[in-house]
Amino acid sequence: MLWQTLTTARDLGRLHDIASILIRYGFGDMVRRMGLANALERAGRALHWREAEELAHLEPPARVRRALEELGPTFVKLGQVLATRIDLFEPEWIIEFGKLQDSTPAAPWADIRQQLCEDLGAPPEEVFATFDPEPLAAASIAQVHRARLEDGSEVVVKVRRPGIRPIIEADLRWLARLAQLAEGESPELRAFRPQEVVRQFAQSLRRELDFAGECRNAEHIAENFAGYADPDSPGLPSSGEVVQTEAPEERPALIVIPRVYWQWTGERVCVQEFIAGISGRKLAAVNQAGLDRKVLARRGAHAVLKMIVEDGFFHADPHPGNVFYLPGNRIAFIDFGMVGRLTEVRRDQLTGLLLGLVKHEPRRVADVMLDWTGDGAMDEDGLLVEIQTFVQQYHGVALKQLRLGAMLSDLVAILRQHQLALPPDLSLLIKAFISLEGMGRELDPDFDMAGEAMPLLEQALRARYTPTAILQRGWRGVSEALSLVAGLPQDISRLLRAARRGRLEIHIDVTHLKRVGNQLDNAASRLTVGIVIVIAALIIGSSIVMTVPGGPTWLGLPFFGLLGFVGAVIGSIWLLLSIWRSGGEE
Repeated sequence: MLWQTLTTARDLGRLHDIASILIRYGFGDMVRRMGLANALERAGRALHWREAEELAHLEPPARVRRALEELGPTFVKLGQVLATRIDLFEPEWIIEFGKLQDSTPAAPWADIRQQLCEDLGAPPEEVFATFDPEPLAAASIAQVHRARLEDGSEVVVKVRRPGIRPIIEADLRWLARLAQLAEGESPELRAFRPQEVVRQFAQSLRRELDFAGECRNAEHIAENFAGYADPDSPGLPSSGEVVQTEAPEERPALIVIPRVYWQWTGERVCVQEFIAGISGRKLAAVNQAGLDRKVLARRGAHAVLKMIVEDGFFHADPHPGNVFYLPGNRIAFIDFGMVGRLTEVRRDQLTGLLLGLVKHEPRRVADVMLDWTGDGAMDEDGLLVEIQTFVQQYHGVALKQLRLGAMLSDLVAILRQHQLALPPDLSLLIKAFISLEGMGRELDPDFDMAGEAMPLLEQALRARYTPTAILQRGWRGVSEALSLVAGLPQDISRLLRAARRGRLEIHIDVTHLKRVGNQLDNAASRLTVGIVIVIAALIIGSSIVMTVPGGPTWLGLPFFGLLGFVGAVIGSIWLLLSIWRSGGEE
């Protein structure tokens, strides 16, 4: 209880802002249930409950989106992450979350310059040949400036907003509190694992605050694309054909990842190569530059599919603002603050799922979806029937007419109807996949995502069953089994030794009993504080009585004052003995 009190006091200013915004958008009941109202009223801060009437006409998704915008960068980022959770929210919610724009007024140049001086070790005017104080873009966490190095190289300098971390940390503490409350008191929300969602979000946001980590992600992806050649690239030799081409080192990279200048990169600032290309949002400029939109769509799809299926490390936010088109129909990706990671098992499951959708194999799709949803309570037979019915309705549909993004959205909607949630890494993957197909169709209305994915998926499936891959998996399984068998005698010995000593314990974690225990613990803490206050009052009151002349005495001392001191001593001894006994019982 003491820790909670100190935490509340530390975040009191931010707490008042959060509560006021929630009340204004009609979420006063949430404020009360979180205990925010009581904490603020005890601190003497008034909340204006009538403000909720101003925005009562808005639909719930719009109210939540507007509230997130006003709550600041942490909650804007949360909304953008929730936009990926198509397994949790209906389409109207996803649409509203998708409207959240991470764009805010630029921070004062004086503050930015002072922080740059600290991080660069010198004023930016001395480090760079030129530095533009006017930002290219400003977001809630960072803003970007353009500069030029002494050798003439154009770079962008990304600077974290001064003072943003304490605000985000305070917000994350309250989000964790809200998730704990939701999971403990709402059986419906518990199925969606709100604490796990907030935990994953907090990890992602803290990684995004570390610009050095973002640059490491960029270099990792750049290494994966080293020597990459699009199989459909013009000028590449077909099977068995020998064609004279320029040396690989002289050929421009098809997929460009900005170079990182590590000598000026750290947690709060990063310096990267400036990409002089056409933004993915400016399709008219693509036409004017004479680029082939069909080739761009195909190359972009191949690149992202390679990241997902082959590498298991992918750009998790491939929206048009993070993509640039370059001469020669080349593509550049920027902003690697949000990346996804897939284990080998996940990649195999994804390959099976997509092949099952494309080849109309409902059993394969159902098996993967059941693996993804885990061992929670569900109507497995009903879910299986719905998935099979869904896949079979596409039987006989031509491959080029399949919309994989829409199929994945509909498939996840079936899980949502059964109150099942996907693991966070998979929801991020599916959202990235849907964004990829949407970008491809903006470039080329006839873009065939299924057709582009099929060769890569089949290649990944064949690679899984090569003799080398089978031997590697077999050896890994044998090694794990031998390790388990080797450790079994020691584990059994420890178990028997604990049983002989009477120290064998079985832990059962029941959510409702834990909540009751917490309530009893809080009540005991309050009772203890009350006893301490009573003892202190007895001591102070007895001291005052001892100074008042007159009244009965005993051994030359005022009787009532002495009685108060004796009561305080007895109460203190009783309290100490109770604490000592409770500690011994634990």
